[in-house]
Amino acid sequence: MPSFKALRVHSLDKTTTAKFETLTVDDLSSGNVVVRVVWSDINYKDALAVTGKGRILKGYPKVPGIDLAGVVESSADARYAPGDRVLVTGCNIGEALDGGYAEKARVPASILVPLPEGLSLRESMVLGTAGFTAAMALRRMLENHQAPEMGPIAVTGPTGGVGSVAIELFKRAGFTVHAITGKAGAADAYLKSLGADEVVSRQSLNLGTRPLESALWGGAVDNLGGETLAWLTRTTRPWGNIASIGLAQSHELNTTVMPFILRGVSVLGIHSVECPRRWREEIWRHLATDLKPASFERLVAREVSLDQVPAACEDLIAGTVTGRTLVRVSDE
Repeated sequence: MPSFKALRVHSLDKTTTAKFETLTVDDLSSGNVVVRVVWSDINYKDALAVTGKGRILKGYPKVPGIDLAGVVESSADARYAPGDRVLVTGCNIGEALDGGYAEKARVPASILVPLPEGLSLRESMVLGTAGFTAAMALRRMLENHQAPEMGPIAVTGPTGGVGSVAIELFKRAGFTVHAITGKAGAADAYLKSLGADEVVSRQSLNLGTRPLESALWGGAVDNLGGETLAWLTRTTRPWGNIASIGLAQSHELNTTVMPFILRGVSVLGIHSVECPRRWREEIWRHLATDLKPASFERLVAREVSLDQVPAACEDLIAGTVTGRTLVRVSDE
């Protein structure tokens, strides 16, 4: 059976170590479709798994990488045939199942998405889980009656993957977008290039302590959690929506019910790992058509090889990366 290269994380005496190994398909978690991986990407969750800074993986050893795009090599499912171009984002790959940091992946057919017409394999991984999550936030907010005339959308953590794509997507959907960042000044040009109408320094904010503060935002996309999310609930205008996506600041939320019962503010949880397949396919079709970024290269911080993934994950944990990191696993 042909062998291939993979980055695999092991756990020994409560210490995790990532190392490159030579595997065969039989070494991978179960599935009925084998994919030759062409592209992947690096999300914060991937960086935590590879560096051992967070408990992301469910069992060891495991191939990390929560996203992949490639070409079907073999399939025991009638929906897919050799040569089909496919992608997977989330769906527990790189966590409970072996993921995208290997030259081949074996996955259940039920989690594969046919590459939508209008996107290349590379473009699908420029978006990846980050883009899919941002698009899901937009979908849920629109379904709950968010509209541009309600006021600007605040995006926290805007230099990260989700935040960067969210700026692009909400601008394409007609919204005014304000990027709230701890890197104001250094990141202004980047955020403006994505479409941010204003860049707001997080350090300049007075978060206040009252149950309701001055209403500033039509809605928000929050990647931080903690006191920032609590502040957003107190400063969102009546009937606005906050898409809660991340917890880079804290997993806690200490607030009151007053924004919800006196302003009708809604906090919408965005869980992109598991969602109805119909939603997943529809969102990817939108990302290939009306929500397709005008320039994918604006979103890309850098492109690395599979060999460079461990070092790139360290950079992401250190907070030195702005935008998306692509991983070229093999040639198309």
